[in-house]
Amino acid sequence: MTIQDRSPEQIAGKPTSAARTTLSHIMTGSDTNLLGTVHGGVIMKLVDDVAGAVAGRHSGGPAVTASMDEMAFLEPVRVGDLVHVKAQVNWTGRSSMEVGVRVLAERWNESTPAVQVGSAYLVFAAVDENGKPRVVPPVLPETEKDRRRYQEAQIRRTHRLARRRAIKELRDARAAEGIED
Repeated sequence: MTIQDRSPEQIAGKPTSAARTTLSHIMTGSDTNLLGTVHGGVIMKLVDDVAGAVAGRHSGGPAVTASMDEMAFLEPVRVGDLVHVKAQVNWTGRSSMEVGVRVLAERWNESTPAVQVGSAYLVFAAVDENGKPRVVPPVLPETEKDRRRYQEAQIRRTHRLARRRAIKELRDARAAEGIED
């Protein structure tokens, strides 16, 4: 029996701290938008990079981005800021994982603590060498905060699936009426 033949319950779980990762990057002039602040797409790439590293570490192999939820930009990031992008697995299913990401910025010209400038939730699917879904170890929340994140991730998953179902039903109904999109 290979690991792929097992259910997630038959695979040893991993604690949230096992794959937790931080990526740090100094923002430069090439990262800016027309307003002179760091382009949101640059931050989103850092978010996807660290989340992908966490998903790969937790799942023990390749994982691909399936969706990004609730990307929030809370404060602008400026040239010279040292940005820390922190991520951990919040929830796991059979082959998917939700990764929570916090983005912090240390202002280069201020001696103040890092400020949270963004956050996001991404869903990753673990894949094998043929690009097919593979089973991931269950995540084992360690702290009360981890347990809260796990429960919130389950709520987000329920909402994602309900939204997907509602959109599919609407499209199917429109197609049955002969309405093209």
